[in-house]
Amino acid sequence: MLPFRSEIRNSPSQPTIKIFLSDESLDERIKKHLEHFEEIEDIEIRESVEQTESTENLTIFLKDDVDIRKMKSSIDSSLWWYFEEDLVDE
Repeated sequence: MLPFRSEIRNSPSQPTIKIFLSDESLDERIKKHLEHFEEIEDIEIRESVEQTESTENLTIFLKDDVDIRKMKSSIDSSLWWYFEEDLVDE
């Protein structure tokens, strides 16, 4: 099982990136890890209402005029790095 899954959600009000973690106990740690991105306006931990395996997700709101696809790619890379480091530390 992968440590996370990310999706772009195109809502009418504001496009977001959702991160679904395999281990939801890491929500707060991952939220802190992602806060270093200047392009991110806010990150919320929300209950998932979708039909997914996760009961929670991190919803990432970007600042205006940020390319959401590039940000998703940057966030994914950062999370892969985070989980690789975490696995090495164990």
